[in-house]
Amino acid sequence: MISVVDYGVGNLHSVAKALEKVGAETRVTSDWRDVEKSDGVVLPGVGAFKDSMDAMHRSELAKAITAYIASGKPFLGVCVGLQMLFAESEEFGVSKGLGVFPGRVVRFKGDQKIPHMGWNQIQIKKTGNPLLKDLKEGEYLYFVHSYYVVPENQAIVAAQCNYGVDFTCMVWEKNVFGTQFHPEKSQAAGLKIYENFKNLVNDN
Repeated sequence: MISVVDYGVGNLHSVAKALEKVGAETRVTSDWRDVEKSDGVVLPGVGAFKDSMDAMHRSELAKAITAYIASGKPFLGVCVGLQMLFAESEEFGVSKGLGVFPGRVVRFKGDQKIPHMGWNQIQIKKTGNPLLKDLKEGEYLYFVHSYYVVPENQAIVAAQCNYGVDFTCMVWEKNVFGTQFHPEKSQAAGLKIYENFKNLVNDN
């Protein structure tokens, strides 16, 4: 069973529908006990980092997700769900994240239009990523964000993208994956990522 975490913020139903479309047994849940019992977890997110973290702490989901990740089972964070894995964000002042990875979430600077919205190409930086199986270098995926992650450990950078600056758009370390892009909005390529996640959960 793959749990899509409902903490009151996010596009969780479109994520759940995408997972169901590729044949995953899926539930949307706000119960931390469901998270702990899951075979796979997807943490979606849109909106502000601090609001998302506050909602996660109020519902005890922050602790449950940290414990779940430590268990070694497959985890995927999407958009703000990726950003919350990091130590802190500078959005609306400094806010603490889950601290799974050292690093910060920073705002795009420069002349480019913000938010970064629409299709962009990814450059794969780390080979063997099971979620990118059958996806090609330069694949177009869909983005909507004004902030991006800056990992301290470059070894976790699975893919990057350029929008005035090269930025990390996917991370991967062991059982933990995160995407800045939205697979559920990325048509066939995004569905393939969710199918690959489903297969990883089934094989785990």
